[in-house]
Amino acid sequence: MPALQSNSQMVRALIVLLLAAAAALGADFRLYLRDGNYHLVREYKVEGDRVRFYSVERSDWEEVPASLVDLKRTETEKQERQEKLQKDAAEIAAEDKFEREQREEVERVPVGAGVYFLDGKQVKTLKQAESKAVNKKSRAILKHLAPIPVVSGKTTVELEGEHSASVMTSTHPEFYMRLDHDENFGIVKMMPKKGVRVVQEWDVQPVTNEVIEKEVDIPVFRKQVDDGLYQIWPQQPLEPGEYAVIEYTAGERNVQTWDFTCRPAPATSHPM
Repeated sequence: MPALQSNSQMVRALIVLLLAAAAALGADFRLYLRDGNYHLVREYKVEGDRVRFYSVERSDWEEVPASLVDLKRTETEKQERQEKLQKDAAEIAAEDKFEREQREEVERVPVGAGVYFLDGKQVKTLKQAESKAVNKKSRAILKHLAPIPVVSGKTTVELEGEHSASVMTSTHPEFYMRLDHDENFGIVKMMPKKGVRVVQEWDVQPVTNEVIEKEVDIPVFRKQVDDGLYQIWPQQPLEPGEYAVIEYTAGERNVQTWDFTCRPAPATSHPM
């Protein structure tokens, strides 16, 4: 696969070079005559009452009376063709630039499933938190995306401690999420309780054991960067507080959590 991509890139690069060269040189064009015929020429010169041109067909210089040549039509078409060549070259160059940047973005994110964040231009790993499903009768650690047995009623998914060890100073943090299979994911604001942070609340229905998840969702932008790789970031600036990137299967009593604290850096004052 990499070899095919490399060959494709080389072909596209060659096309760009050829288009750019053709645009720069003007390439071959039509020298129109007033009777509607034309000569395919490399270049031409107006010399008094004669027009000298290099014939592509005969590979030699020839000339005709200037009165027989439609210079306006010749120049108009030549200019339009050159502009099209330049536009095509620019579009292909822009596509190549986008694809190159896309590849570079994919390559800088680690290959393992998990959550990563941008720190300046560096991509760093966001540590996964150990979350617990807690109700009055049980307490279970959620280590994998697998449903756990719970009783009817309300269950809370909690993280120990009131603050995360991972601190984001940006109010617009950017994350990459690499999934090993399709799941729901997003950013939530955690609900503080004494000694813990609540990620989700599960309302488990009696008899059916249907689970309704409740959380404080943060509206986010999502961009698929590659297969199983997404970039997400909040639509609005985050307020100071406790947050988490989560991955879960709706209604299946599972959730994985990567927590962080949003603590914006204080604004620096400038002396008058």
